[in-house]
Amino acid sequence: MVVKTTVMRGPAPVGPQHFVMHSAHDSTTCTLPASPASAALASHAQEARQWQLTALFDADPSRASQLSFEAAGLLLDLSKHLIRPDTLQLLADFARAQGVETLRDAMFRGERINLTENRAALHPVLRLPRGARFDWEGEELVGEVQQVLDRMQAFAERVRSGEWTGHSGQRITDVVNIGIGGSDLGPAMACSALRPFATPALRFHFLSNVDGHATDAVLGPLDPQTTLFIISSKTFTTQETLLNAQAARTWFLRSGQQKDLARHFVAVSTNAQAVADFGIDTANMFTFRDWVGGRYSIWSAIGLSLMLAIGPEHFRAFLAGAHAMDEHFRQAPLERNLPALLGMVGFWYRQFFGTGTQLVAPYHQDLALFPAYLQQLEMESNGKHITRDGKPVATPTAPVTWGSVGTNGQHAYFQLLHQGTDLIPTDFIAALKPAHAHSARHRALLANCFAQAEALMHGIDGPSLAPHRRFPGNRPSSMLLLDQLTPSTLGSLIALYEHKTFVQGALWNINSFDQWGVELGKTLASRILAELEGTSPAAAHDSSTAALIARARTALG
Repeated sequence: MVVKTTVMRGPAPVGPQHFVMHSAHDSTTCTLPASPASAALASHAQEARQWQLTALFDADPSRASQLSFEAAGLLLDLSKHLIRPDTLQLLADFARAQGVETLRDAMFRGERINLTENRAALHPVLRLPRGARFDWEGEELVGEVQQVLDRMQAFAERVRSGEWTGHSGQRITDVVNIGIGGSDLGPAMACSALRPFATPALRFHFLSNVDGHATDAVLGPLDPQTTLFIISSKTFTTQETLLNAQAARTWFLRSGQQKDLARHFVAVSTNAQAVADFGIDTANMFTFRDWVGGRYSIWSAIGLSLMLAIGPEHFRAFLAGAHAMDEHFRQAPLERNLPALLGMVGFWYRQFFGTGTQLVAPYHQDLALFPAYLQQLEMESNGKHITRDGKPVATPTAPVTWGSVGTNGQHAYFQLLHQGTDLIPTDFIAALKPAHAHSARHRALLANCFAQAEALMHGIDGPSLAPHRRFPGNRPSSMLLLDQLTPSTLGSLIALYEHKTFVQGALWNINSFDQWGVELGKTLASRILAELEGTSPAAAHDSSTAALIARARTALG
């Protein structure tokens, strides 16, 4: 049996306006597993689609305090959502019926919950403090993790102090991280976010795109004698990373010699032979295990560039912030659990309001790359159409995650948020205290952030207003406040969204830890590359692909 829920066209419009809210799943029927919890939730949603946020605030003077939650240095205000406290209770009841707590506990125990790859998802172990203990399948893992951190620390201190030099004896001034996916997005985002904590003695660059234009843009201004490369590839076989690594190697050898590579290239990998064959001293290879997924790897040796930037002490504070969120997620009841609440509210809109996208709007320039980081985390994790037991899903899964920093977005796509025809839940993120001395401008930034959330909720209407000046309002948003963006609070923020993603995967009964959808295009690309290079005869393609290949071969010669 299943519980059918009809996805409506969004909340009722305000006043006499004739706005129709559309969605990606307009007027479709989605099925939830049959249970008293799902039936109660679906019935509640029918009522909720008629709610007005302003009326909810008028009816409950304590609404803001009842729907605000705090943990691990973060404040989450959910009061501007189309929910009530009883909504959260019903969502929590449904989450328990779906086994969210059971699967969470299995993850923290180290069970192999990544079923298709027979792997555990043990990234929280990377955040455990020194002296903790975690036994897993006959191994104690915390000691191993700390050994890697100690090796990273020793290396970082040598580079940051100038003790580690290039082959000519000059100190390192530029660090280039070469990776892709989580091996790029995580370090790049975190180095940007923690810019005020970074050493001024080093400049950091990130090369991921296989496009040669990106290679030229990164390497062009650099001096080979003072540049250090970090090649981040677990297997040392990732095509894009190896192409960029070879390009960097060729660039370096124009002025250096083979024996000099060891002073300018280090690796984050598990493939010692391939690393050695490349010319990297395996003494400068930093490892991590297969229970660390790429999009969860910033906490591992993949974070070496971040440790070089902010130093070992701040890197350990970064881990500690994530661990604080881990403990909150593991122990707090779902009704007061920040990752669970964020995940359940996102599920609420996707399932019952048919929302197809989720906007993340950080009002902090240093978090400019955070939406891009979340795109991989959320869409690679939960962009699935098969359940954990191999059956087609009967409900919509991950929405499209997108966004950019405020106030820039206000002068671009916020028009669509306010007066467009789609309902788009928004996460606003802001830090109360800046890392700069421009206090007046920070007040203006916060004023804009709070005003946008208020305007989305209230809208504006009146008989004297022309139709084009009316705003329907009733548009939901979360407000995430940090006291200040620090290594610790950034760690908490990332872990919050990691666990939110986990919660939603459990609610949809999908495996959030594999990414088979990435593989097909890579396989086909290898085949087409051989054809473009002329090392393989033309294979059977559709007429469009065949024509594109032929045209490219003609252009490239």
